[in-house]
Amino acid sequence: MRTAAWMTLKSRFSATALASALAVAAAAGATLLPMSAAQAQSAAVVRGLPDFTDLVDQVGPSVVNIRTLEKVSNKGSEALGMDEDMLEFFRRFGLPMPKAPGGRAPKGGQSDEEQPRGVGSGFVLTADGYVMTNAHVVEGADEVLVTLTDKREFKAKIVGADKRTDVAVVKIDAKNLPAVKIGDVSKLRVGEWVMAIGSPFGLENSVTAGIVSAKQRDTGDYLPFIQTDVAINPGNSGGPLINMRGEVVGINSQIYSRSGGFMGISFAIPVDEAIRVSEQLRASGKVTRGRIGVQIGPVTKDVAESIGLGKPEGALVSAVEPDSPAAKAGVEPGDVITKFDGKAIEKVSDLPRMVGNTKPGTKSTITVLRRGKLKDLSMVIAEVPSDEAVKTKAASGSSSKTPQGVLENKPLGLSLSELTAAQKKELAVKGGVRVTAAIDAAARAGLREGDVILQLANAEVSDLKSFEAAWAKADKAKPVNVLVRRGDWAQYVLIRPAK
Repeated sequence: MRTAAWMTLKSRFSATALASALAVAAAAGATLLPMSAAQAQSAAVVRGLPDFTDLVDQVGPSVVNIRTLEKVSNKGSEALGMDEDMLEFFRRFGLPMPKAPGGRAPKGGQSDEEQPRGVGSGFVLTADGYVMTNAHVVEGADEVLVTLTDKREFKAKIVGADKRTDVAVVKIDAKNLPAVKIGDVSKLRVGEWVMAIGSPFGLENSVTAGIVSAKQRDTGDYLPFIQTDVAINPGNSGGPLINMRGEVVGINSQIYSRSGGFMGISFAIPVDEAIRVSEQLRASGKVTRGRIGVQIGPVTKDVAESIGLGKPEGALVSAVEPDSPAAKAGVEPGDVITKFDGKAIEKVSDLPRMVGNTKPGTKSTITVLRRGKLKDLSMVIAEVPSDEAVKTKAASGSSSKTPQGVLENKPLGLSLSELTAAQKKELAVKGGVRVTAAIDAAARAGLREGDVILQLANAEVSDLKSFEAAWAKADKAKPVNVLVRRGDWAQYVLIRPAK
């Protein structure tokens, strides 16, 4: 144990040592500058832990609990092998009614009952009763109940829900509600403290806190998520993510979990994206998105170097839908889209977000890299059909006519033939050569019989003659990039020629 005398001696020694150090520094010509107010404030922030009490008082009243109900019918209980006494047992103890094999209890009976379906969270968007939450919270609900912190409960009307972004807006008949303040997501910094309020496992107004772990986290087509280590559990969905200024910067939506519970990684929808969606939902009840009609994939490092792109960025076009804006503009499989309306495509997920946020009917320009050269293409943005998946037609690659001419390339391990007119029409291509056999180097690269080669070493291949010309100019000492069409998909493949 250290005595008071020792502590006094230590203090005097420390003071003497500090004075000596300052004297030496002054003698050496060093300039001693006082700590600025900003530095002092920063040091104070580092030393102390944040206090969330004022934030809870400020934002807490704006957070709501959302319960959803679904109607089930007792009719059809005989088909489920249940008599009336068994049904009464479930009703008496408040147990969920067993469901039919289709997933819902049979409907059509005259004794429909409302059973609890799920619990989530939300927050007051406007003072006149608009509430924002997740689409998956209200999906399939026959009735939505919103409970405020003052225990008032309202039946809510679903204004609209967007599954692609997982954003929904509901409306309650109430006035003068405490609406949240919306923050600027662009100013959110990794490492910044944030707080969540919600109803995990139905426990209303539970507060958890943590820091921003990452931004622009790619886990969906249309959303760059905010990753945090804030504890989020089932029931938190739809609740707000709040910064230290009391502003909402995100909607808690997903967690990464192997157990079903929180494991230190959670994701929130950036509030600026959510607001854009909510404005459309409030205006029309649905979200309208743009589309250009291409299937895309990432550009690998090896492919980027081989086609002269330099670094792996942009979106590689693997297929173009017939009669789509991209097809009409002249986009081809194998093109690498590097810009959309002048904005760089740094990663493949950037393109669908940019296009999706563009109003249908807008004239836009994309920049593509094709055979080593950049080219601008103009197109009119089309609209994404509601709840309709993109369908592609599988091409068999077969033909009723035997093509004339066969070419063998032993260094590449390829046997090739001309495309017939029927094959060109079926694949919607102007030219190319068909792989009749792939061995050695070609087989190791993944090529197989039936593939169609559209480019070789950044040169267009229209027939066997042009293939030979491209091969003659290719650098045989390096891997050769080949644009291969398989069915409706196209991708670059690197073949290492045999020496």
